[in-house]
Amino acid sequence: MVTLSDIQTALGRIRESIQISPCTRSETFSELAGNSVYLKLENRQRTGAYKERGALNKLLTLSAEERSRGVIAASAGNHAQAVAYHAARLGIRARICMPLPTPLIKVSATRGYGADVLLHGANYDEAFAEALRQSEADKITFVHAFDDETVIAGQGTLGLELLEQHPDLEVFVVPIGGGGMIGGLACAVKEKNPKVRVIGVQPSRLPSMKVAVAEGKPVTLAAAVTIADGIAVRRAGERTLPLVQKYVDEIVTVEEEEVANAILLLLEREKTLAEGAGAAAVAALVNHRVELSGKRVAAIVGGGNIDVTLLARIIERGLVKDGRLVRLRVHLPDYPGALHRLTGILAEHRANLVETSYDRAYHGVNLGDTAIDITMETRGPEHIAELIAALGAAGYVHERIL
Repeated sequence: MVTLSDIQTALGRIRESIQISPCTRSETFSELAGNSVYLKLENRQRTGAYKERGALNKLLTLSAEERSRGVIAASAGNHAQAVAYHAARLGIRARICMPLPTPLIKVSATRGYGADVLLHGANYDEAFAEALRQSEADKITFVHAFDDETVIAGQGTLGLELLEQHPDLEVFVVPIGGGGMIGGLACAVKEKNPKVRVIGVQPSRLPSMKVAVAEGKPVTLAAAVTIADGIAVRRAGERTLPLVQKYVDEIVTVEEEEVANAILLLLEREKTLAEGAGAAAVAALVNHRVELSGKRVAAIVGGGNIDVTLLARIIERGLVKDGRLVRLRVHLPDYPGALHRLTGILAEHRANLVETSYDRAYHGVNLGDTAIDITMETRGPEHIAELIAALGAAGYVHERIL
């Protein structure tokens, strides 16, 4: 099992090559969570995530012969880029197996850092199996994303760094995938200060570590899709589970909409970009998934590598949830000037039209009438209520499309 000494050694080994990421107090999230919240921004690392710590520590411990043969890893994102970047810096050839559905931007970034990328399999598990097969066949070192003691020790340096920045922190809220980061971090923090609470966060669709703790052993869960793809791990690690059992106080889960909203809040209020996994800890705090009040809390924003198309959908859905984007279906007579009258009412109440769509055949439309779906930017729920009241007063049959 990884020890504090292992993590301290890892910190000395990687210190010159890893950024000390900022950890500052957020007024917004402190108010929302009812605690003094500090955001540890690991999305500021060179490749956009904390994964560099473990990957680099592993690479620096390779023998000269192992370096000459190269390394291989399996990943759909952050671990791939971390291994690729630091391997190139050290003159080590890196091969990365990535699932076929991996977004092109992540494949391009990994290749851009100098790795040979092999697209294989429909999901991470199939890419992982192929990477293991090639590792054994070609006698090259496999760099596991989390279930490796050297990698865990590297991730644990995050805990030591946090204690250096803010020695008076009382609670650490940490995303969990396979358990590499929380295992190493919790070991470092608890061994230095046993009074500190460490709370893990997983997506409710794939709570692999929570289930493993309850069962006392790793359990393979059914595949599921989650916005927090960076921590979408079906089976907890064999090496990470004992660390979580020993050092982690609690594991909670968050829902998809909560994570999406946390991404939007971080972007809008803190001007920082987080991926789903990176926003999970913040989601747990603002939705009060953990029972805390008046504590000094560190939330780990583990990464910021998010596909831009997904980000666009998150922003749009977040605006809908906040009442700043609304779609109404309005029935009106199908004759010249009918739309002009309708838009006049909307303009009078300062709604900004984004999109319109006519339909004369569906939605129970009477002959001679039409239904129009109107998407509008609004100021919030009160403004939407004002618009609906105005339409009702004008005699329009209407409904809100959710």
